[in-house]
Amino acid sequence: MAIEHNGIAGPYFEYDGLPAQHVVDKDLPLIHPYGPVAPGRYVTPGGGRLTIRPAEMRAHVRITLDHLGCPAQLTDDKNAAFKRLALAAEGCCVQAGCRHGAAYSGGMLRIFEVRNGSIALAAFVRAALAVELGDFGPTDRLLQETEAQAGPVRRDGEGDQASGG
Repeated sequence: MAIEHNGIAGPYFEYDGLPAQHVVDKDLPLIHPYGPVAPGRYVTPGGGRLTIRPAEMRAHVRITLDHLGCPAQLTDDKNAAFKRLALAAEGCCVQAGCRHGAAYSGGMLRIFEVRNGSIALAAFVRAALAVELGDFGPTDRLLQETEAQAGPVRRDGEGDQASGG
């Protein structure tokens, strides 16, 4: 598995027609939207780097999605969809009584925390991959399911402590 480079500049290489990838990512597997989801580091169909690992708090899984500033992944619509995805996860945390910080960090490096047993890891990852490809349906369904169980989650501007977006 390649080590995370967290923004190291060049060199970059072509990867199966996707946006340019950093050379340390050349051996990462391409995650398929409907394939198995397991902890590790992957290249996504939208050209991002996806890392899945247990968070410092064992009740959660931390998911990071890095797009290295790809403008196609930083549109207002996609930022809003990623924020809704984070709010779906956060709604489950609030219902369970979690008291950790905001579950979302936006921008080029998006960080999510998903409570174990709340949203299936595969469903969350597939929703994130769908957003990359411009399909917001899975994200909206997860948010609706969370709100059906936990009640309304906060929206932008309602006590929002999360950054970016």
